[in-house]
Amino acid sequence: MSDALFDVPGPKTRRRIRIATVASILLGVAVLAVALLKFSDHGQLASGRWRPFGTWPVLRYLLHGLGGTALAAALSTVLAGVSGLLLAFARVSGPRPVAFLARAYQEVIRVLPGLLLIYVVLFALPPLGVRLSPLWMIVTAITVYRATQFGEIFRSGILSLDRGQGEAALALGMTRTGALRHVVFPQALRRVTPSLVGQLAGIVKDTAFGYLVSYADLVFRGKTLAAYNHLLIQTYLVLTLGYFLVNHALSRLARRLEARERRTGRSTPPSQ
Repeated sequence: MSDALFDVPGPKTRRRIRIATVASILLGVAVLAVALLKFSDHGQLASGRWRPFGTWPVLRYLLHGLGGTALAAALSTVLAGVSGLLLAFARVSGPRPVAFLARAYQEVIRVLPGLLLIYVVLFALPPLGVRLSPLWMIVTAITVYRATQFGEIFRSGILSLDRGQGEAALALGMTRTGALRHVVFPQALRRVTPSLVGQLAGIVKDTAFGYLVSYADLVFRGKTLAAYNHLLIQTYLVLTLGYFLVNHALSRLARRLEARERRTGRSTPPSQ
């Protein structure tokens, strides 16, 4: 968590945080133990119910779904990143009307649930003659939603730099746009990289809504598989494990990048 919004916790607060963390872990372990006990009582942990997930046809089927999730996440990340960058530039250096429109867009979209945007793409666009494939339905909805958060991250990174950076570039004869693009933004990008990685983890989770538009991602294929093999609990636990491993890896990467930024004396703006 960034110090830009919160004070550094003192010894008492850190002790309370540690106690709360330990208590949360113990509670989670207790809930997991109870769940496993219930599963065992109802035969859900029998080896025969888990054996299909060790066979190559089932693994290949789920891996194809994971590939679909990765594709949707990659496209959404690129498009949301570019759109967010344009929003940040519009708010930081654009004309007043353009900056106002960019801010209005961010304020409106940020308060809407991402699920609602998927339904808008699914039901509102076809009557207007805009027909998208399932992949581009989910990518469009995620891009519209996540662009606002990328934009705020980029803007925070730009504003976190000392004003002297841009002024020095202007003094050397660079235009305002050139200074922003060649001097200010590269430094801001290094500062916000951990937050951008954190956003990527959120985008991976957003792709789980792809089943609503029949996109063949990991969740959709898991749903189809469960209907075929009637192993509902086992299938969704495997899906949960897959999402956990991917997002845990991304979260750890974001924390390591943030720690490295702090060691080098740069603070990372918080993700929104």
